[in-house]
Amino acid sequence: MRTTRAIHAVERLKTRTGNPRFAAISLSGGLFYLVDKSSGTDKKVSDPLTLDDFVKFVDAYGPQKPRKASKLDIAFEAQIKKSKGG
Repeated sequence: MRTTRAIHAVERLKTRTGNPRFAAISLSGGLFYLVDKSSGTDKKVSDPLTLDDFVKFVDAYGPQKPRKASKLDIAFEAQIKKSKGG
């Protein structure tokens, strides 16, 4: 189960970056690190991290997915900016 969270985080990263050559490497003691295999060799991208830290790192790595906003969200943000501005 622990590995599943790490794998899903890497799958999200692959989707965001368009690079299918990222991989999560699991170590004993519940540590994980990220590698990029796109250059033909395993380029270590992160140090060994605990599961929670690894997922946070992978989610923050690379381009971020644009946030979806509803019409109400946009109107609410505009109202806040308007009230702060004057």
